[in-house]
Order: sequence, then C-alpha cells, then structure tokens
Amino acid sequence: MRERLARAAYTLLLRLAVPPYFARLWWRGAREAGYRSHWAERLGWGRPGDAGRLWIHAVSLGETRAAAPLIAALREQRPGVRLLLTHGTATGRAAGATLLQPADGQCWLPWDTPGAVRRFLRRQRPALGVLMETEVWPNLVHGAHAAGVPLVLANARLSARSAAKGERYGALLRPALAGIDLVLAQAPADAERLRRGGATRVEVAGNLKYDLVPEPALLDRGRRWRSALARPVVLAANTREGEEAALLRCWCDRAPGIAAGAPRPLLLIVPRHPQRFDAVAALVTAARLTLARRSAWGDEPPGRDASDVWLGDSLGEMPLYYAAADVALLGGSFEALGGHNLIEAAACGCPLIVGPHMFNFAAATELALEAGAVEQVADLDMAVQRALAMVAAPAATERAAWSARALAFAAGHRGAAQRMAGAVLALLR
Repeated sequence: MRERLARAAYTLLLRLAVPPYFARLWWRGAREAGYRSHWAERLGWGRPGDAGRLWIHAVSLGETRAAAPLIAALREQRPGVRLLLTHGTATGRAAGATLLQPADGQCWLPWDTPGAVRRFLRRQRPALGVLMETEVWPNLVHGAHAAGVPLVLANARLSARSAAKGERYGALLRPALAGIDLVLAQAPADAERLRRGGATRVEVAGNLKYDLVPEPALLDRGRRWRSALARPVVLAANTREGEEAALLRCWCDRAPGIAAGAPRPLLLIVPRHPQRFDAVAALVTAARLTLARRSAWGDEPPGRDASDVWLGDSLGEMPLYYAAADVALLGGSFEALGGHNLIEAAACGCPLIVGPHMFNFAAATELALEAGAVEQVADLDMAVQRALAMVAAPAATERAAWSARALAFAAGHRGAAQRMAGAVLALLR
C-alpha cells in the first residue's frame, strides 16, 4: 500500500509538471533547436516502430557515448540485431543518430507518466530494454513489467551520496530497482549499494567507458596543433557553471609567475554544456584575456601567440583537446558536482588533475589514483599551481611517464562491452 501511494503521489506531481516541462523544453530549444523537435514523442506518441527491437535508453551525450561500445558488441555477437535508441537531451539524440543502421529507430523517451509510458511501449513494442547507468524511472519500470518487456540496467553506478538520498524515497525507488530484471554494475561497491537499494539480480561487469577508443584522426590533429603552437597548453575539460570564473581568477594570479623567458602558457577551456559557450566567452573577455573560439577556425588554429585563451566551443572533439594539452584539469570536480569521466583523458594519454569532488566516479578515480594515472588536489588554486609546474620545461620527463601510466590504466580495464552484450543477449533469448 505504501509503495502504491508513493507512486501515485509521484505520478500526480509529474502530471502537474507537464506544462512547465514543455515550457522548459521550448526555452532550451532557443539555444539548442533539437529540443523543439518531435514533441509528441515526449508524451508517448510519434511514429510507431517495428516490433521486436532491442531498446537502449541513453539519456544524454555521456551515456550515448558509453553505449557506443555496447552497441558495437551487440552487433558483433548478433549480426542483424535491430535497435531502438531513446534519449532525453538534444546532444544525446544527435550523438545517437550516428550509431544507427537502416533497420534501427530513434525517439525521445517519454515523460514518466503512466499514460505516456503505455503509449510508448504499445507503439514501439520492444523485445527488451537496456537503461544506461542511472536511468531508473518508476512508471517506466512498472509499465515495462506490465507489458512483459524485460529491463536491464547497464553500466550501472550508484554513489554513496545518491544511495543516501535514495533511502529517503525508498517507497518509490525500491520497487523500481526490484522491477529491473538484471543490473550490470560498474564496480563491486556500486553492486552492493544497488542490492541494498532493492535490486535483486546484480552482476559486476565493469565500466563501458574503458572500451571507448579515441578517434585516431582527432588525436593526430590535436598533436599537430600542440606541435605547431610551441607553447605549453593547460586544458580545463568539461567545466561547469561556477568553475570557469574561479579558474580565470586563479589563472590570472598564477600564470604571470611563469619564469622569465619561458613560453607563455595557453589556457584551453571546454565547457561541459554547449548552451554555456557564449557565457564562458564573456567571462574570458571580462577577465581582460584575449580569446579565440574553436568555432571560428577549421582544421588549423590561429597563430601560436594570438590568444591567451582558447574556447573549445565544439561537440565531439574532446580527444582532440586532450591530445593538444600538456596537462588537463577535470571540470565538475572542483565544485560539489560529482566530477566527470576521467577515463577519456587517460585513453588519450593526457595527464589529468582532479579536484576533491569525484563521488559520481569514485571507483574509477580510486583505480586511476592507484595506477598513477591521475592526481587529486584539494582545490582549484592548487590544481592551477600544479598544472603550471607540470608545463615547465624541466617537467617533460614527468609528463611522458604520467602519460604512459594513463594509457596503461585505460587499456588494462577494457572488456565490459563484450561481457554486457553477452548478458543482454542471453536475457533476450
């Protein structure tokens, strides 16, 4: 009874939130046009799909990229498998479109109300659903169970902080986790927290992000840029709101202290969210630093002495930026935001400094620290100090050794995609 009441209250709140939800989509669509497309799908309508597809839900860009090696392994283990990809963000949907084959389909995941979920399942009729990482929606799980659609939570992770929050909503979330047929966790700690949260069948399968291989052409271009610059490059990767302003203050305080005669370091900032590109550009200008934007040039960047700061205002080019950098600072880890994926930097061989807040990627961070693939510091000022010390000429040998450790760390943990694909296809049979 308590669980039914909790889901009823949750459903009522979601129904009341439908108008502001669509208003927010329209507002975001002013900057990212994809949010104003295919609105009917958000309520479970839209074009009916072919029955029997294997449905994979990857909400945003990060989850869609993580799903790519799983999709490749599924196609390898079962040639001709037909997929349905669903997403929640415009960047996720755009990235997912590049993974499709002619027999596949793609749409938005509907808003988590019972009616929208029923319409989606009736129109798409998937054979099995794979939800990526943390996408546990109570009405979606309930509706899939009622429709006889098995669900897998793949690449699943649950931080200690999220588990503590989830306990407060146990009447709602525990049945949702219990309704998932198979949970494929990233690490033993994730598996244990997911079991305590209500999941019944949990296996540790590893992290799909280790199986992501950077595109060689992007790595080659980034190295070419770095060679042509003849200046050290410090990258701030996947920065979040609040971090850029603090970073620029630290940079203006610390960068002028580089030894006389040494090359002036270049700061390269790549914000996490594309809708913030213009805001970050304004922060750079306000700090009285000269700026060059990636969107303003093609294959070749401006001259080596042209700017104090580059703004990486492009999508899908993170390997290029990591390859162009001597050292990187990982955004999302210097404010209490949980951090971001550090594995991509390691796979590119880029020395990486992270802040104190990596709780969403605790397992990978612990392994990377043990392997010497990353360093962790207490705050952003210390990170800038360490980065500037790293780009000094005497540190070249240290950087090379660090890069080798990072590459070895990334390569040593691959294989999750094949394991997860096998488990998913076994359940599908």
